[in-house]
Order: sequence, then structure tokens, then C-alpha cells
Amino acid sequence: MQMSSRVKVNMMWNDPGLAWNKNTSNATAIMLPVDKIWTPGLILDNAIDITVHPYKNDVLVLRNGIVDHAVVLFISVSCEINLFTYPFVSGDCPVAINGWNQNDCGLTLKYTYSNISMSGSEQSGEWLTENVEITQDSESKNRTYLSVTLSINPFSAVVTLILPSVLIMLADLVSFALPVQGGERNNLKVTLVLSFTMFLIILNDHLSSGTSCSPLLHYHFCFCLVSLVLSMVTSIILTRLTLDDSILPCKCSKIIKTQNASLGKVEADAGVIATTKSTDLGLEVASLQKIVNFLENMELKEQVANSNEAFVDRLDKICFCFFLFIDIIYIIIVVIVTRTDICQPKKMIIFDKEDYYPDFWYVGSSVYIDNTYNNTYYDTDNDFYIY
Repeated sequence: MQMSSRVKVNMMWNDPGLAWNKNTSNATAIMLPVDKIWTPGLILDNAIDITVHPYKNDVLVLRNGIVDHAVVLFISVSCEINLFTYPFVSGDCPVAINGWNQNDCGLTLKYTYSNISMSGSEQSGEWLTENVEITQDSESKNRTYLSVTLSINPFSAVVTLILPSVLIMLADLVSFALPVQGGERNNLKVTLVLSFTMFLIILNDHLSSGTSCSPLLHYHFCFCLVSLVLSMVTSIILTRLTLDDSILPCKCSKIIKTQNASLGKVEADAGVIATTKSTDLGLEVASLQKIVNFLENMELKEQVANSNEAFVDRLDKICFCFFLFIDIIYIIIVVIVTRTDICQPKKMIIFDKEDYYPDFWYVGSSVYIDNTYNNTYYDTDNDFYIY
């Protein structure tokens, strides 16, 4: 992630070359142009972009050589914030403002711990600036940095991301109240799947992503989409089973052909009855027997259909309980995962490794400084330590 901010740094240092005594002048302080005197340069070890401007064109110089100056930094720094629990996120972003320092040689910026404050807007979009404090780096000596605590206002993300997905999943569960027959439920489930797919396409460019691991919200959307598709397929299969005892479409065509043949036979039999009613009573009785058999077959088929519908209704209740159970288990897992630290980003190295102090470093032709012995000097030519 990248954080942009405006930082004003008030600096004071002692320059003996600018001091004077009362014999020279009775003035206690003077104003000098900032471009006419030496001013310390500031660096940001973890800066992506930085622009430095003097706060004023003049600096205040006191009689004893104390110089009072201020600069304004427009900076962009890189941050490693854990977005796994987005939009419920809080983290620290370091701003390593220091003076130039190389192997204990250069400028040392000493912070005034009690004189740090936030000014201006504390909110940038969905991010909130909660606190700014000075932190001592644990790996490098004499290195401190500003630790900016950031958090996200979750209201906007909850309304635009989480709430629609929850409502769509709730509508999918409620759709089990519709009858399986007729296809109304299938139409609703197909509409829910298409709506959720369009919802993901629209929000694809707006979803936050992390460097170490993806936010849990991505997995949530994946679960919702898979659950909606499975629910739609299950509803289609149940609708098919209400019409036949098989989900294969080829068997349905055979049944339809058989029913059409039976109906044609009945019509033929009815024609025979009409033509032979006055001539042959035996044929009439036979025709009536065929009609009775046909009606009995129709009643048997109706009983089979009612049995299929009862079986499908039981399957429908089992499927509803299954999806409800899966949703409850999913909610419990999400709560447990968000309460545990299973995805933590690695600590960023914000300072240059060349600024770290080695145990020995070269001073002259034969003298080395040994930091392990409290900066003792070792002369290789004479083979002794200098304390």
C-alpha cells in the first residue's frame, strides 16, 4: 500500500559559526535568508516520492547560535498493512524521517517526543488516521521513525460489499419456500446467480488486495457464488424429478411417445365404439373395457406422479437443511478465522542496510573501530587497543 501525507518538521540546531557576543551586537536574534546559510538535509528511507519546501524563506538565528527552521515534506511511503480482515483493518505505517547518517557519521535527528500532533484532515477516503507516535527501531541503532496508525471506516465497505452478498444468500434460502413444480423457483435462482455475477464484475476493480495474502472478502465472494450455482442446479434437478423418476432427458421423450400412442389408441377405440354401437354389443363391451383399463392406467400414473412429488418434497427439505447447515458452518468458520492471526505480513526493513553499524570498520591505514568493545580503537601496526 501507499500512504501520501503532508508533514511539517520544526527543526532547531546549534551552529557556532553564526553565534555572536554582546560586543559585536546587542541583538538577541536575527532573521537570515534560508538559502544563505547551511540547513540540515532530511531523508526518508522508505519514501516512494518526496518533495521538500522550506516553510518560510527566512530562518531565526539566536545569539548563542541556535537556528530555528521549519520545512514541509510532501511524501509518499510504502506500508505493509494486513488486509486479510478487510474492511475491518487497522495497522501502522512507518515514516522514517532522519538526517543523513552513514556508519555513525553525519546528522542525527532527535525527536521531541512530547511535540507531535496531527493537524488538518484526519480522514482520506475510507482510511482514518488514528494516532502518530515516535517508535524506536529495534534493529538499527539511533534510528527512530514516526509510526502512523491507520484504520478503515468499515461502513461503506459493509454496505456496498458485504450486505448485498448476505442479502442475496438470504434470498436464495427463502426461495426454497416456492414450489418445485412450475419453474418459478428456477427462474428466481437463475436471476440471483446472474445478479451476483454482475455484482462481482462491477466491483472487480474496487476490491482491495494485499501483498502477503488476499483479503478474506475474496474467499467470501467465491463461496457465495459456488453456493448459489449449486442451489440453482439442485433446484433444476428436483424440478426434473417431479416429472419423471430419472434426470436423463432421453427417457422423457420415450414416455411422451408412449402417452401419445395410448391416447391415439383410445381415440381409435372410441371411433370403433361409435361405428359398432348398433351392430355388435360384444365389441362395445370390449371397447368399454379398454377405456376402463386406460382410466385405471391414468389413475396409476397419477398415483406414481403424486409419489414422485412427495419424494421430491422430502428431497427439497433435505436440500434446504443442507444449505442452511453449510451457511451456519461457514459463518462460524469466518468468525473463528477473523479472530486468529493466521496471516501476518513480514516486517518491512525501512532503513538502508548500509546504515547499520558493523562490528569492525576501517578508519585509517591501521586503525579499526570495534563496536563490540564500546568503540575501542585497535591499532594493527602496534598491536594494541586505544580506549
